[in-house]
Amino acid sequence: MGPLDVLWHLLNLLAPAVALGMIASALAKLLWRRELGAVRWRQLAGWGSGAAGVALLGGLVISGRDGRMATYVAMVLGCALALWWVGFRSRPR
Repeated sequence: MGPLDVLWHLLNLLAPAVALGMIASALAKLLWRRELGAVRWRQLAGWGSGAAGVALLGGLVISGRDGRMATYVAMVLGCALALWWVGFRSRPR
């Protein structure tokens, strides 16, 4: 496998985590406009994608396979926790 193939495999592995982070951030900004008005969408998407990516890689290491339902559940929970932490918990009051 060449270096370009490795790059494509890594990008395809992390694509669900990035997509989940971006979609969840957009929906959160849409649903909680007033509460999340001070938080940038890019910041929410970055943290959500990062948390989902960590959960995805953790599920890959623990189960030995990609695409397990438990991994996807962990991705959703990790993304939701990151969005809550960045959007609601860490704001100045």
